[in-house]
Amino acid sequence: GPPPATARCRPSGELLRERINSTSIFQYIYSVLYAPSYRNEFGLELMGDFPCIPLPGSLRFFNALARLGGDLTALHLLESPKLNEPITEFIGRSKEVTKVGYSRDTVWINASGTRGNTTAGTSGFRGVPEAVWNFHIGGYQVCEKWLKDRKGRTLTDEDIAHYHKIVIALTETIGLMAEIDEVIDQHGGWPAAFASAASSTADECSSPSLKAARSKPLPIDLGIRTEDELPLG
Repeated sequence: GPPPATARCRPSGELLRERINSTSIFQYIYSVLYAPSYRNEFGLELMGDFPCIPLPGSLRFFNALARLGGDLTALHLLESPKLNEPITEFIGRSKEVTKVGYSRDTVWINASGTRGNTTAGTSGFRGVPEAVWNFHIGGYQVCEKWLKDRKGRTLTDEDIAHYHKIVIALTETIGLMAEIDEVIDQHGGWPAAFASAASSTADECSSPSLKAARSKPLPIDLGIRTEDELPLG
C-alpha cells in the first residue's frame, strides 16, 4: 500500500539539521491537538476523517509548542510538580459517593435533586472552577465521571488526594491550551505559523484531512479508563 502521509511530508532543512527526538515530536503533536484554534479551524474535517499534524514553520515554533506539550503530558500523566499544590479542599464528614452534582464552586458527592438540577450536599470538593467541572476529554466530563465510577463506594484518603490532582491538572490544562493558541498567533496564526506550501506535497500536508494520525481520545491518565484509551508505554 502507499506510505503513511507523514512519510511524504518533508520538513525544512533547518529541522533536518537539528537533533529532534521522538519525545519532542510527540510533545509537539500533543500540543497541536490541544490547540483550541486547531479544533475550531478543522472541526468539520475532524468529524469525518483522521487529523493531519501540520509541520512547524520554524524550529523556534516547534520548540515552543513542544515545551507546552511536555507540560501537558506531565500533567496528564500526573507527574507534574504542580500537582503537589492543591487548590481544592474536601469538606464534610461523609465520604460515600451517592449522587454527584455541582454548585457554588463545589463538586458534591452526596448532592440532592435530580439529574441536571442538583443542589448542594453535605460533602464534596470545594474550590472547583466551573470551567474545570465542565471540561471534557474524549467525550467524558472528567470531574463528574471519575466520581460516578465510584458511586456507592467510600472514598479513601488516596482517592481524595487523587481527585485534588485531577482538578489541578484540568485547571492547568485550560491555561496551557490558551498559551498554545497564543504561541501560534505570535508566529503568524493559521496557516502562516506552519510550513509554507512551497510544493504540492506541502499543500497536501496543510490539510487536516490527511491521515497522519489516528483520531482517538488522547492518552490521559486521570483514572478514567475507556476501551479507546491509548497507553503511553
